[in-house]
Amino acid sequence: MAPALTTDKTGTAARANSGSAVRIDHVHKSFGRPGAAQPVLDDVSLEVRPGEFVCLLGASGCGKSTLLNLVAGLDRPTAGTIEVPGGRPALMFQEHALFPWLTAGRNIELALRLRGVPRAERRPEAERLLELVRLSGAYGKRVHELSGGMRQRVALARALAQDSQVLLMDEPFAALDAITRDVLHHELTRIWSETSLSVLFVTHNVREAVRLAQRVVLLSSRPGRVARQWAVDIPQPRRIEDAAVADLSVEITEELRGEIRRHGRH
Repeated sequence: MAPALTTDKTGTAARANSGSAVRIDHVHKSFGRPGAAQPVLDDVSLEVRPGEFVCLLGASGCGKSTLLNLVAGLDRPTAGTIEVPGGRPALMFQEHALFPWLTAGRNIELALRLRGVPRAERRPEAERLLELVRLSGAYGKRVHELSGGMRQRVALARALAQDSQVLLMDEPFAALDAITRDVLHHELTRIWSETSLSVLFVTHNVREAVRLAQRVVLLSSRPGRVARQWAVDIPQPRRIEDAAVADLSVEITEELRGEIRRHGRH
């Protein structure tokens, strides 16, 4: 488990080690033409430690996905710096974004090919990753043959195929029903515990954040700033209906509501 973390209202944190998987330093991001640019992120500083699971939480439009895209290298900050010392992170979107003309296995092999894995090694590695996400035997299935939850598992396996030390996840379970989402929460926690991945997970679902994360980071409404952080000291595995999860979720929800009221967003 990650080292202990103390928090305060400003979101500053005392960390037990100095290593970082992601380092976000005084990042600003605005959109629009010069002179009429609208700030989306304002002076965001955040560090994710190696092997840590962090959830970014906030109201719609607060800049969570924008920040994730900046960490992924899909866009550049207007000011400030972002460092990912271990190399380019893997990114998993809300939509599975699988190629429908390829099988589940071939979708994963594409990521392996782009990584430079030799042809002879791709299928065994794709099958290993499918087994890791509990989809053994699905190598030859087309996307239309898979349920929504199965598609997201394939998308997760494809992200893992990139062999990155950092996994970025942008509301990957938001479109799924509650039971499927709960199953995938369990599977993601298992995979994270079996690997050395650092995870930065975006969500607007407070209970999902508490269910999954070691640390929850609340962004204020636009422009997004780090408003507060919580260490989640509830042992894994957790269930979304656990009393401790519910209690912390209530506290975080009240803080989120306060941020929305302060910034006039409804």
